[in-house]
Amino acid sequence: MARPVWSGALSLGLVTVPVELYPAVADHTIHFHQFERGTSDRIRNRRVNERTGDEVTQDEIVKGYDVGAGDHVLVEPDELDEIAPERSRRIDIEQFVELDEIDPWFYDRTYWLKPAKEDFAKAYGLLLQAMDRSEKAGVAKFVLRGKEYLCAIRAGEDVMVLNTLHFVADLRKPKDVMGGLPSLPKPRPKELDMALSLVDEMTAPWKPGDFRDEYSERVEDLIKAKKQGKEIAHEEEPEPSADVVDLFEALSRSVKNRKGGGKQAKTTKKKEPDLTDLSKSDLDKLAREQGVKGRSKMTRAELEEALKAS
Repeated sequence: MARPVWSGALSLGLVTVPVELYPAVADHTIHFHQFERGTSDRIRNRRVNERTGDEVTQDEIVKGYDVGAGDHVLVEPDELDEIAPERSRRIDIEQFVELDEIDPWFYDRTYWLKPAKEDFAKAYGLLLQAMDRSEKAGVAKFVLRGKEYLCAIRAGEDVMVLNTLHFVADLRKPKDVMGGLPSLPKPRPKELDMALSLVDEMTAPWKPGDFRDEYSERVEDLIKAKKQGKEIAHEEEPEPSADVVDLFEALSRSVKNRKGGGKQAKTTKKKEPDLTDLSKSDLDKLAREQGVKGRSKMTRAELEEALKAS
């Protein structure tokens, strides 16, 4: 079992629950050591005193802030902890917000938040259910590893989820990063309709398990092949597609490709979907294809009835 990366208390008004914070995401990046080419000699990074060249241990290192002219203000790690003693041990919920009000731009890392002791399960469960029923997130700040974080706490599956958030000051607007933005010409109606058709054709239920880190898998295959002394087979670059100057033509071809055009598509009988298994967005798509009027204002049940009647 993983160890908590932080422990303290979650506070809402006069209710305080001791909690522990666990990372919800694991890094699966393949890491390599460094070697000098042609030898079996490892290359290592060491912390050394730039004047003496002597290696310095971690407990002998302090932080230094550059104040200019080659001068630094030295700060001990303990001094940083002392200036925020409460917030480093508490997560105080300051307000609640609607979940959909938080733009994905703000999200950073995801953690699980669990009660530190069984004695506090009742209070924890009460707060969890309140968040779940309200579909709101608690906004708070806390200190982790010497840095203050803004965070949103929400209900997950039988556990609270804590997402660290970026502060507004950390976010960069497009014009600040890229300079002047290009003027966007208004698309022609038929091009927009075709683009919407392509979006519809490519729309599917969100199944995160369908997506894999294929690059890491290829790196693992490369390592396995080299270990066994096998030849490394490289895939050939795909043939470049013919240039398409007309945007409408490019979109039309894309839609045809998604529909599986050609003889095979003509001979394949399309299986009628079970309407009860479809999401509201899927029902809306079918209703649009069948020309159902007033679909934008219909509930899911009304869409299903309209489709059965069409």
